[in-house]
Amino acid sequence: MKLSISTKAPGHINKEQAKADTERYTDGIRELQKKFYAQAKYSMLIIIQGLDASGKDGLISDVFKGVNPLGCTVKAFKAPTKEELAHDFLWRIHKHTPEKGMIQIFNRSHYEDVLITRVEKWIDDETARKRFQDINNFEQLLMNNNTVILKFYLHISPEEQHKRLMERKTNPEKFWKHNDGDWETRKKFDDYMKMYEDVFAHCNHPEWTIVPSDQNWYKEYIVAKKIYESLESLKPEYPR
Repeated sequence: MKLSISTKAPGHINKEQAKADTERYTDGIRELQKKFYAQAKYSMLIIIQGLDASGKDGLISDVFKGVNPLGCTVKAFKAPTKEELAHDFLWRIHKHTPEKGMIQIFNRSHYEDVLITRVEKWIDDETARKRFQDINNFEQLLMNNNTVILKFYLHISPEEQHKRLMERKTNPEKFWKHNDGDWETRKKFDDYMKMYEDVFAHCNHPEWTIVPSDQNWYKEYIVAKKIYESLESLKPEYPR
């Protein structure tokens, strides 16, 4: 089981060195993104999933600081609208996929349609299996069109989640994040873990990166390193 791994950094990882490496990776992402955007040969879709308080917003802010906004956009998917529900579940997703040269970040994504929908029993297992196949076909279509897809699951412990949710009730700077519904969702922590395991088993091409996320510095290190190495492997160049 993928989620049996620790939610914390391994003991041999040096925090200060990891933070220094993260700075180097984020600097590298900024430089590579300029060439990536100018070349307009590939696109990149970064999918970030995680439970409430796993740190999705902060991660995006810290890893992509200084990136040229002309070539990088973020889409946060909320509950579908009435119009979106009148279409297939991927309709609202497809129109936000990145064009050549763009990096598109999904804060939550089409995977919510096989996660919360199953936990809340809005769809049955047969429908979920069909959606797994639809997602695989959808992502393969994007990859066939030179889209690099990176998928991250921010793996947080129940204890750390509780601590962060409480902070939203006590820290004035985080009051705005508080949502009573998050506490109701928290009661179904184990159900979400089961559904995530199912996602990892059936939709793992491209492969998920499970990111231990109890410590923000390590979470940022893992994600920045993966994105940097993926961009570097494409060897983007300025057009002649």
